[in-house]
Amino acid sequence: MYKVRAILDTQEDVIRTLLIDEKKSLEELHFSVAKAFGFDGQEMASFYRTDEEWNQGEEIPLFNMAEAGEGLSMAICRVHETLRNTNDKLIYVYDFLHMWTFYIELIDQTDENISENKVILSVGEVPTEAPDKEFKAEDINQGLNDDFKDEFENLDDFDFDNY
Repeated sequence: MYKVRAILDTQEDVIRTLLIDEKKSLEELHFSVAKAFGFDGQEMASFYRTDEEWNQGEEIPLFNMAEAGEGLSMAICRVHETLRNTNDKLIYVYDFLHMWTFYIELIDQTDENISENKVILSVGEVPTEAPDKEFKAEDINQGLNDDFKDEFENLDDFDFDNY
């Protein structure tokens, strides 16, 4: 049995701690987290592997999006294979139109058996609207030499035929 903490990325503390059978799929974890925060689980979602600093890594989508069918999906990934050790982390994004973002962390492992996933701690209220996300793009001029930058003011001025 795993004890998993899910923290909604908002200004106020909104936290749920869940007990889940570690042999369940990430799809089951998806439905449990969504339900714990008052969602029906019917929107597109993805988990993202992370490092200790929460840097986003490989995506594990709800559905396999690969053309040949060999890609990852929540249905084929097991919780214990993805969260192997205490303090392992995932980022969970639910409903890509609203971008509800959660930080998921394995906080404890026990030999206890449970029949159903359940919420054992609930802190804070989910806001009625998802918080705004601020995405910062890299400076597109970064790394270009000064001569090349001066050749055009915007993309419409660039002569693609000569490059």
